[in-house]
Amino acid sequence: MISQKSIQEVLGLAQVQDIIEDYVSLKRRGVNMLGLCPFHDEKTPSFTVSPSKNIFKCFGCGKGGGPVQFLMEHNSVSFPEAIRLLAGRYNLTLEEDSKEDSEKYAEQRKLEESYFIINDFALEYYQNNLRNTQDGKLIGLSYFKERGYIDATIEKFQLGYALSESKALTEKAIKKQFKPEYLEELGLTSKKGYDFFRSRVMFPIHSIAGKVIGFAGRTLSTDKSQPKYINSPETPIYNKRKVLYGMHLAKNSIRKKDFCLIVEGYTDVISLVQNGVENVAASSGTSLTQEQVRLIKRYTDNITFLFDGDAAGVKAALRGLDIVLENGMNVSIVSLPEGEDPDSYIQSVGNARFEEYIKSSAKDFIFFKMDLLLSEAADDPIQKSKLIKDIIGSVAKLRDPIKRSLYVQRCSERLQIDEAILVKEVNKQIRKEIKQKDLEKVRLERQKQRADNSAPGAPPPSDVPFPNEPYPFSGEAEMPTNYHELDHYPEEQISHEQPTYKKIKHEYQEKDLARIVILSGDEMLDIEEEQMSVAEFVFVNTNALFQYFDNALYQRIIEDAFKYVESEQEQGTLTNYFVNHSDEVIAKFTVDSMSSPYEFASWNNIGVYLNQKMPDQNFTDDSMQSVLRFKQKKTTLIKEDIKKRIAQESDESKKELLILAFMKVQEQLKEVSDKLGNVIL
Repeated sequence: MISQKSIQEVLGLAQVQDIIEDYVSLKRRGVNMLGLCPFHDEKTPSFTVSPSKNIFKCFGCGKGGGPVQFLMEHNSVSFPEAIRLLAGRYNLTLEEDSKEDSEKYAEQRKLEESYFIINDFALEYYQNNLRNTQDGKLIGLSYFKERGYIDATIEKFQLGYALSESKALTEKAIKKQFKPEYLEELGLTSKKGYDFFRSRVMFPIHSIAGKVIGFAGRTLSTDKSQPKYINSPETPIYNKRKVLYGMHLAKNSIRKKDFCLIVEGYTDVISLVQNGVENVAASSGTSLTQEQVRLIKRYTDNITFLFDGDAAGVKAALRGLDIVLENGMNVSIVSLPEGEDPDSYIQSVGNARFEEYIKSSAKDFIFFKMDLLLSEAADDPIQKSKLIKDIIGSVAKLRDPIKRSLYVQRCSERLQIDEAILVKEVNKQIRKEIKQKDLEKVRLERQKQRADNSAPGAPPPSDVPFPNEPYPFSGEAEMPTNYHELDHYPEEQISHEQPTYKKIKHEYQEKDLARIVILSGDEMLDIEEEQMSVAEFVFVNTNALFQYFDNALYQRIIEDAFKYVESEQEQGTLTNYFVNHSDEVIAKFTVDSMSSPYEFASWNNIGVYLNQKMPDQNFTDDSMQSVLRFKQKKTTLIKEDIKKRIAQESDESKKELLILAFMKVQEQLKEVSDKLGNVIL
């Protein structure tokens, strides 16, 4: 069996447009791509691909899904076979799982939950130090204030302070009965039982879902023997190769602006966000990794690197950027004026001039690199030869052959070299890289065979489970997994073998809640000064009324969404989880919820005029309003039910209790209606 980890890695990496363009000719239309559906005959294109949502949908025949579903449908293959096809395309080595491994995976998830709880404790401890201790206020808070951070920014990034006391955090944690070995593994406590972070301002590092997975501590001491920053070690919940600082806050703005701004450090991110530049994340002083690039690619294909004016530093940073080209992204470079960094520059010129500078100064990565190296090479033929090889190496990374051809043409003009020579050299480099990848793949396979002590060439197992097994229903009995047995669930199939949904009298609010948790379930809300995910908010406000649901599908989606965000799945988004759900009816409902034959009008002017967010980003109001309407509808039904029972009840004592219950429900209904601005009768 393919391991859960490998399946989630494939699902997180696979891009729907990459797969479909091998079979269908697509043309750009706004943010989407359009083509003739491969699943039915049509003359007018109705087959729509949404790269940002990573789904396809045909508005003619109704078929839809993600990359896996497309391959399953188009190539008539099983889920495991589709996963293997995608893994081969992206040069991923799949791990095979066993029952024993599955049990280990479950144990690992429990361990990770313990780590999250301890990190939350440490976060609260550092934040409390900053606000409520003498050293925290005099040293830590003063430092942040000197940098110009306002209170709202300090809270937003959950900044804190580690005291100089040698065992303050460790002793508090042990009193809370946290295991010392866990504290050590998380890097909060040293092997000798001392606090790892002492006398430092603290920067929590968050997962894409907003959970604290590690910490960075900056010393304020002038002692040069101390490292400026120290970080948490890598753990099962923190892998620095997969994390970008501030990405949990930036993802929505990146998707909206359709580009990601990458800076070097934590303070750069904080300063830019405070000054209104929200589509920014930090690589924390290291070159981007494959995992970090894939993380950005979930939200945009456009990335801009912002460098200080130091030419030597820029040249060093450029060496690691070919990896971005390999992932099919459009890369731009912005170099700040000499002596400036992102923090100092935005504070000196303000938001408007800063963003205008980014827009006007951004240069294509390859041409920026070429100009920089040409200025160094001058008329030296040896240096110029090295430059040409360097540029050829970058151009060969481009996956799009049309884009690659255009770059070769432009480079030929700029470098004054025959285009045919460049084409030949680029093709040679591509063949070389393909050969290297093939050799590496063979090496890894042989290494795995030796480790497993298995015969070379043994066929891999084909019995692979779907990654998302249904959760048991948390009630007196298990929820039926065959929804077609329920009288309020679809019983018939429409053409093209697509499931349909039966119209239920009171199910509209349930359907809307299911739609919201699918599209925005892992987004964060501020509820009475406490942060919780949309999925958690919806679940908490509806689970007491589960018995009154008219449609078990929507109840299941809400419960699944809550369990998913609580389990802190790091391999993908909640929407991606539902697109690839094991229940095909849930998967279809997900794609239908994400798809529309229409596109939003330009929101740049309309949104400002109406003071509104983009409709698909307005999840806060959507969640609040939908929950209130759901409560109003269900509470009204409960009230009418109690009213009927009062009329039928002959026992006066029971009738009295029913009347009290009726009055209580009436109060609850009035409270909900007041919030909605409605009048109840």
